[in-house]
Amino acid sequence: MMEAAWSRHERRWKNNRYVYAVVSRRSRGVSIGINLNPGKTCNFNCIYCQVNRRLPATVRKVDLERLTDELDCILQAEKGGGLYENAPFNVLKTSERGVRDIALSGDGEPTAFARFEAAVRIAARARSRFGLNPAKLILFTNASFLHRPAVRAALKVLDRNNGEIWAKLDAGTEEYFRLVNRPGVPFRRILANILDVSRVRPLVIQSLWFRIYGIVPPAAEIEAYCERLNRMILAGGIFKALQLYTIARNPAEVSSSPLSDEDLDRIASIVASRVPVPVEIFHTNTR
Repeated sequence: MMEAAWSRHERRWKNNRYVYAVVSRRSRGVSIGINLNPGKTCNFNCIYCQVNRRLPATVRKVDLERLTDELDCILQAEKGGGLYENAPFNVLKTSERGVRDIALSGDGEPTAFARFEAAVRIAARARSRFGLNPAKLILFTNASFLHRPAVRAALKVLDRNNGEIWAKLDAGTEEYFRLVNRPGVPFRRILANILDVSRVRPLVIQSLWFRIYGIVPPAAEIEAYCERLNRMILAGGIFKALQLYTIARNPAEVSSSPLSDEDLDRIASIVASRVPVPVEIFHTNTR
């Protein structure tokens, strides 16, 4: 039953446009998501992404006043227990309940949102208002806009509110980066941004490894990935954890499929032996 809960990551809750809740395997409990890209626009086009961009979006703009109301409503439902009356939250044990984090994510790159700092402040105030002191404020990002002054200002708000940045890094070479992420920015920009930001506060790196047309990631690519991380560490980058995971939900493209537990464990073993950062492994059916 829990496996089904992990795989259900619909970015909707009741009639909300922007705020939703999921049972997150990486957060290990309830994660409240804020979708800052309801229009499905993104400067990456990852081949494993679950967002079907062929279907037109029903909402395109973010109304911050409504977002605030939706966030308050869902946090009140969690606090009062109403959230746990329906699937997938009704399978959670009492010890597994509680908001683990408020995550800025969505159907695209959240830092691309023009009023990103304002959204971060809304999330921070809600976290304080509901007494969610242990909960984290998490930014899921592809790192492409972390160099922007407005984004850097928002990161300082995160720092003051138990914030954490989970930066995507799915490749070690430019070629594989373009194959997997199909980005609108060069690989060097991603690497430079991750390094610059990780010099200020520890980052979590999230890396999704999977099969492309049935083929596992090349060994040379894993080695290059490790080398990239080690170079950043030598240059002063600090990483809290490396989250290595595979596909858990249906991707929009059929070319992508999850790794077996054995394949993911093999990659994790190589990374753990090469990079001096704690490795966290999330299989398809991680509990």
